[in-house]
Amino acid sequence: MPSSLTTNRPNPPDLDTKTLPRQGRAQETFERILSITAELLAEVGIERLSTNLICERAGLTPPALYRYFPNKYAVLHALGERLMGAQNALLADWATPATVAAPPAEFHQRLQRLFIDTIALTDAFAGGDWIMRALRAVPALHEVRVASHRHVSQLIEQAFVDAYPSVDPKQIQTFARLAVEMGYAVQEMLTDEPDLDAQAVVQRYAAMITREVVDLRSTAR
Repeated sequence: MPSSLTTNRPNPPDLDTKTLPRQGRAQETFERILSITAELLAEVGIERLSTNLICERAGLTPPALYRYFPNKYAVLHALGERLMGAQNALLADWATPATVAAPPAEFHQRLQRLFIDTIALTDAFAGGDWIMRALRAVPALHEVRVASHRHVSQLIEQAFVDAYPSVDPKQIQTFARLAVEMGYAVQEMLTDEPDLDAQAVVQRYAAMITREVVDLRSTAR
């Protein structure tokens, strides 16, 4: 017999986009839903956001929205994937053997620039800071965040393996995942505490990661 905990556990919300738009007007409606949701998220927060509010602001009927998204979490899921994809593209350009093999001072500078560019991209993305908060706060959206972390960790791993094939791959994997998790934590801290000196925080983070890179390189045979 299932336990009461199992019986009472709510089903996760459906996060799949129902229909992908293929024509001009449908694409406009789809994009309008996303942009309006991003605006509202920054205005009212995650809990107060609702499909009714989205429809009211977008000038849509609920059936028009439900044609594409089954609930507000599906819209947030789509926004989260877009933001993570944009951030990942920046790191994909950065994570090369030339970067991880650069002299320490240059690596430090490149990492600072990547971090600053990522913050700027997030700030410029409609509702970017609040989308980041939603990915962290809403359990149903965690997989978007975790999948992004895994993806960028693998990019860094591959760049390091290509540059230093004799280094223990398990050490590289551990380093890459820690560097990524720390990076996201720093970005979230700067989002939650805007009075912090972002430049000083980023510089300190880059210095810590640079030291780890130098230590890892020293194990190359």
